[in-house]
Amino acid sequence: MKKILAIIFVSIFALSCKQDKNPINLELKKELSEIFYKDQIYRTMQDSAFSPKDIELVAKRLKVNPTYFKNNYISWGMQQDPKNMEEIEKIISKYGYPGKTLVGEPENKTAFFVIQHSSKIPKYLPLIKKEAENGEINFTLYAMMQDRYLMQKGEEQIYGTQGYGFLRKDKSVDLIWPIKNPEKVNELRKKAGFKQTIEEYAKDLYGKDFQYKVYTLEEAKQLQAQ
Repeated sequence: MKKILAIIFVSIFALSCKQDKNPINLELKKELSEIFYKDQIYRTMQDSAFSPKDIELVAKRLKVNPTYFKNNYISWGMQQDPKNMEEIEKIISKYGYPGKTLVGEPENKTAFFVIQHSSKIPKYLPLIKKEAENGEINFTLYAMMQDRYLMQKGEEQIYGTQGYGFLRKDKSVDLIWPIKNPEKVNELRKKAGFKQTIEEYAKDLYGKDFQYKVYTLEEAKQLQAQ
């Protein structure tokens, strides 16, 4: 019995030392939480109805004029994105990627989203892959960034995470950007950690009446050209 208690004590002590060795950086966690808010809020406002009171509260938190923000939140956000990226690059330069070990969850996703909304995906995609493989962020996030990188290059995506919309003859056309192996995409999505099939995801993205359709790269480019 004494031997078992001794083993337990040693194990707890070792775990405690390990935790003390790698504490969560609470100051950085708070900073990332604010950056994430600035990254997401104007995007959320585009998809959701905000009351005048909601807008006032958001403007107060962002320290901007409520009337200005109500009428210009999209342009505000577009100006804010590069500022967010600048802050994230400073953090990465100092700490490396701020992952789960350093800042916990959900703040470990902040740098990913800011990079995903920037023009610097090619620069940071290898880092995101490494962090996903090390468990610092979910692998699904790397899959999303890889898909966006491929779409931006005009190539087929892998996991079907990227939708694409454009105007054709004054009509909005939405589609899931062409996928390299559409017949295997649900298998790949499941392996990557996605909970939804491509069909379910497409409805979440574009509405319950949306019907997922497989497009080749050539077909998608022809639609764009029309």
